[in-house]
Amino acid sequence: MTERNTALRSLHDIGLAAWFGGSLMGAIGLNGAADRAADDEMSTARIASAGWAAWTPVNAAAIGAHLVGGAGLLGANSARVAYQQGVGASTVAKLVLTGAALAATAYARVVGKKVELASSLDPTDAERAAEHPIKFGQAQRQLVLLQWAVPALTAGVLVLNALHGEQQRPEQQRLGMMRRAASPLVTAGGTGLAAVRRVREHGLPGRHCEA
Repeated sequence: MTERNTALRSLHDIGLAAWFGGSLMGAIGLNGAADRAADDEMSTARIASAGWAAWTPVNAAAIGAHLVGGAGLLGANSARVAYQQGVGASTVAKLVLTGAALAATAYARVVGKKVELASSLDPTDAERAAEHPIKFGQAQRQLVLLQWAVPALTAGVLVLNALHGEQQRPEQQRLGMMRRAASPLVTAGGTGLAAVRRVREHGLPGRHCEA
């Protein structure tokens, strides 16, 4: 019987779509609108910061959903990752890009919070900002770069996700298994050889899921 992972796949894909789409809209729409609506640098930062702060909890939920779904799909496809040639490499690349996107998102929020406090009209925020002074113009430029880095990195994750979908095709699975079984490392022996040969002859046992 074919095993389905619809819930995990939905968490993975919807979370990634929101992460990419929200960050791209923020970098283009929110920042652009704030720049046009404000008369000075501080006002621009204040408007943009309010929008990014409102998006932060939704973005965090989307990222969490993506990570939960991704971890579940990785476990469900562990045999393909190990024994289908190309899947392991694309999975490692996807993990690296996801980690970089997480780091960029987190650092953007740290810098964004400093800019938010520095541009705020609230006296309490001004006191908090004085405790950790920043070079405002430099922080703003750094924040813009980070806010563009996130959609760029998550776009890379989306491309690798599409590649995983192609590698899921039955003919791609058979071809990948045969190439893996014929590789020098496997033909020299090892505990995975029998499994690779079985999959080459009979296909994966009841699994047709994305990595």
